Amino acid sequence: MALIGKLIMHQDISSRGDLFHDLIRHRPNDIATISPDKLHGCDILEGERGAVGSIICWDYTQDGEKKCTKQIIEEVDETNHMIALKVIEGDLLGDLYKSFKVIFHVEPKGDGELAIWTLEFEKLNTCVPYPTSFMDYLLHLAIDMDAHNLQQPIDG
Repeated sequence: MALIGKLIMHQDISSRGDLFHDLIRHRPNDIATISPDKLHGCDILEGERGAVGSIICWDYTQDGEKKCTKQIIEEVDETNHMIALKVIEGDLLGDLYKSFKVIFHVEPKGDGELAIWTLEFEKLNTCVPYPTSFMDYLLHLAIDMDAHNLQQPIDG
């Protein structure tokens, strides 16, 4: 059984991808307002909001448990509305994963767009499950974000 893995989820979104990217990169605390049962806060510990190299601490609830993760922004691509976050501390590391990265980007799909979540990880051992529960968490968070974004006025 492989210790290194990748999970990818494609999700149709009704709102524009740049709105998702802006929320995740520049206004993550707004996500806590949009989905307070899932995300409780996001603090910038080092650097500037949305800048590569910045360190962010996310407080969230997943599967009924309060959790925390500290991540560093590794890469940003405005054109593809992409942000890559490497986990450096928290509940995803330690007993479960040796390394963990969350990548979000948007791709066109016909007349709409796809939100794409990629999880890259290395499990500590073969008994560690694949992070499908965390992927489900991101799916439900994105559904909330999409519903919120649809209520926003369209720029002229």
